[in-house]
Amino acid sequence: MRVDGSSPNLRRATKGGSMPNSKLDGFGQRSRASEIGRDRSLRNPGWKSGLDITCVLLSLPVWLPLMILLMLVTRIASPGPIFYRQERVGLGGRHFFIWKFRTMKLSAETQIHERHFEKLMQVDCPMTKLDAYGDPRLAPFGRILRASGLDELPQIFNVLCGEMSFVGPRPCTPNEFAHYQPWQRERVNGLPGLTGYWQVNGKNKTTFNEMIAMDLFYLKSMSILLDLKIMLKTGAVMAAQLCESRPAAQPGRQTAGRHSPHAQIIT
Repeated sequence: MRVDGSSPNLRRATKGGSMPNSKLDGFGQRSRASEIGRDRSLRNPGWKSGLDITCVLLSLPVWLPLMILLMLVTRIASPGPIFYRQERVGLGGRHFFIWKFRTMKLSAETQIHERHFEKLMQVDCPMTKLDAYGDPRLAPFGRILRASGLDELPQIFNVLCGEMSFVGPRPCTPNEFAHYQPWQRERVNGLPGLTGYWQVNGKNKTTFNEMIAMDLFYLKSMSILLDLKIMLKTGAVMAAQLCESRPAAQPGRQTAGRHSPHAQIIT
């Protein structure tokens, strides 16, 4: 199994922004779309649960001290709560709450992400983060946490609760899910993950349709070996993202961030 996003089936799926299994007569029917991706009978494979628990226990000496350190940094760097809770859509369309380290100032307006993402779903452009333009809403150290993905570390507890897995599609927000086309809703047919096939194969350099295609490809190709390969590749990808995260030094960059055709994906 290759973990490089170069599958022939994946390339055919993303070409032209259209996907297999999509049907024109279903795109405009919200009643039909609401039924897709809400199968309550879906279950996480037994081997995946075992792998998740094993990885949590083996990595405990690493993630627990790191989490405590980041809690202290967040508390000292910015007044307000350490954690940020947000509703997401999980396996079979079931809603749950994820936990993240807070990376925004308390006064930050967050609905801009949802508005940007709604536009992003309709255009064919890379999902470049607003952080690249020097987002002034970020709290101190917020950019580093977001760029490295360490703001997602508290979701290890979501993994322990069985709401998430180490590897899988990132859980979307209910607002995002409401705008999905029927074929796109198939990405909730698997347990959402901390990392995934999309995250290690381009992430914000890909388009929305490419992200969905990679998620569906992973769900069809899921195996212990593939999960292990993705986990091993995640560390290198996080380091690369951190090196590339320096804000662009350009006049009026805040204005550019507001009007850029690119958008920040809510991860």
